[in-house]
Amino acid sequence: MNPVLMPQASELRRRLATGARRVVVKVGSNVLAAAGLGLDAGVMAGLVGEISRLVDAGRELVLVTSGAILAGRVILGLHERPKLLPEKQACAAVGQPELIGRYRELFGWYGKIVSQVLLTAEDLRDRKRYLNARNTLRVLLDRKVVPIVNENDTVSVEEIKFGDNDMLSSLVASLVEADLLVILSDVEGFFTADPRADSAARLIEHVEEIGADELARAGHAPGRHGLGGMASKLEAAARLMKSGIPAIVAPGKRAGTLNAVLAGESVGTLFYSASSGRLSRRKHWLAYAAHPKGSLTLDAGACRALLEQGKSLLPSGVRSVEGKFDLGDPVACLDDEGKEIARGLVNYSSEEIGRIRGRHSSAIEKILGRKDYDEVIHRDNLALR
Repeated sequence: MNPVLMPQASELRRRLATGARRVVVKVGSNVLAAAGLGLDAGVMAGLVGEISRLVDAGRELVLVTSGAILAGRVILGLHERPKLLPEKQACAAVGQPELIGRYRELFGWYGKIVSQVLLTAEDLRDRKRYLNARNTLRVLLDRKVVPIVNENDTVSVEEIKFGDNDMLSSLVASLVEADLLVILSDVEGFFTADPRADSAARLIEHVEEIGADELARAGHAPGRHGLGGMASKLEAAARLMKSGIPAIVAPGKRAGTLNAVLAGESVGTLFYSASSGRLSRRKHWLAYAAHPKGSLTLDAGACRALLEQGKSLLPSGVRSVEGKFDLGDPVACLDDEGKEIARGLVNYSSEEIGRIRGRHSSAIEKILGRKDYDEVIHRDNLALR
């Protein structure tokens, strides 16, 4: 199918891809799945060979991989993907050693050392654990080790799950300050319509903005073997676009795709906007990894001040407080329709904000008996969503 070309898209892609030294590669279950049951040995061998040659050429690669449940199903003799959480966790517990063992053997053919990094969302929500994970990955890359990252499905429950490895890969890309995220999928990329239902659908080479129309075209249907779908890939890409990190969704079953992508060839869809700015790594963590302990509903003036004027949140703009939290905790900032517009670290507890909400900053000391800050949330500790 002929791709939809954007002006100068090919040159932009070439510059971003060939200049990317640190790359996160995500491969999903639908790419790793064999035609029958289990892992596709040919796809895995091809991917490992490409990654190894790229490392030899001076790149740093982090692999975010699915496949533990897929591998575990074979060992446990399950022909259908389990639906209940304990069954999924059992498959992951059995399958993860098999998955990492295969990667270790394949990378060993190329003289590469691999590491296993299993994460839960809770690991990245906590700032100290987030920094520990970042430091560990940095040392591994410095020592020319290929980190292999997966969600720790054995212990993850719905409250602490990333959702799928598309979300995990976007957080890892920010965590390691990657130059590029490559999502290897079972589709060619992002199309003008669903190519399975519309023969006139065309591949879009470059997406500069992800809005309601793009999300509607993506749909919500996951693949046969995994949790994700194009919608989750768009959400992951949208998060990274705010950090200035490009993402490319490309066909993972096709041999040589990763090499072609990093050579700057027109494969798949590039998600990148040069005008989107760049969230700092800390603010990306705050916006997408930190778990809110509560929420503040803001009036229209405060919403405008945050979204349009880049200002801090003052107590006068807070209409109501939900949840129980302390100084320094992350909270969600909501508009009057309940939509989250920002996330930030508060300077006062929920009880204190409840007492000073709607009041001018000059009244804080009289109400609380002290005034540590004029702001409920300082702009430096605030990330827009």
